[in-house]
Amino acid sequence: MESLLTLSFASLSSRDIPRIRKGLRQIEGLLAQICLSNNRLSPHKRKTSVVNDADKRECKQLRELRRDAAFREFFRLQEGFKWNVASRLIATLERLMGMHSASQTDLLILSALDLLQGILLLHPPSRTLFNREDYMNLLLDLLDSSNPPAVQSQALLVLVTALLDCPANTRTFEAIDGLLTVTSLFKSRNTTQEVKMRTLEFLYFYLMPESAPTSSSSAPNTANLQRSPSKLRHARTHSGDDGDRMDVDEDEVRDTKTTEDKQKLLGKHLSNVAELVRDLRENAIFAAAGAAAG
Repeated sequence: MESLLTLSFASLSSRDIPRIRKGLRQIEGLLAQICLSNNRLSPHKRKTSVVNDADKRECKQLRELRRDAAFREFFRLQEGFKWNVASRLIATLERLMGMHSASQTDLLILSALDLLQGILLLHPPSRTLFNREDYMNLLLDLLDSSNPPAVQSQALLVLVTALLDCPANTRTFEAIDGLLTVTSLFKSRNTTQEVKMRTLEFLYFYLMPESAPTSSSSAPNTANLQRSPSKLRHARTHSGDDGDRMDVDEDEVRDTKTTEDKQKLLGKHLSNVAELVRDLRENAIFAAAGAAAG
């Protein structure tokens, strides 16, 4: 697996668009091998690529992934920055956004965002990367009106995943005027209806009360794969004899906020927040998803 990651990281670090595309497909292929069942829905020729072949295979259930040796090894590798895919994808996004050939880079940005969302779901500790203002700003920059609606929508999905079960990330988002950015996108006449709906979904998500962080004495390892992802949080980086790795530092956990706290903050930028809160409570928005996750 280290060899596959080395090859893909070498491609992603290039400024050559075809090489970056190749690197993204290599990451996609690796994730497909880890997350998809070997049972195919229909016969398929071996010469077909892994990515195309993924359409013919079923997703593994979470309980299967937890027992899967390949997934456990992948999870272990993500604990160190040398093999961390999320950090490489963020660097790739930064590079793509600095290129001027938008017609060629937009699709690659979409692909990178899609993979980043998947990685943040598979390896929750990687979400702590967005505790950094520069990384959080990267997602907010993708919400700019100069970007196509598809990029804006996907960036909102990644933003939700980055904030999920990470109050410290939400504090960073608030500190750099993330609420102003999102509400401005929502109110803009130039924003498409689809993006407005994504933005509204994000605001409902943001208004949900935060749970107090669960204490953890060590960085997630293979034993922690049985835990709820909500317990894999608040990682920090430090160097030791074994190199850089992600670890848990409870001293860096910031205060959580209630719906009322967030309502006051959001009310500075939006006039109908009380209606959103009422909808959130009366219609139990996200309750079904939460029950399924539990």
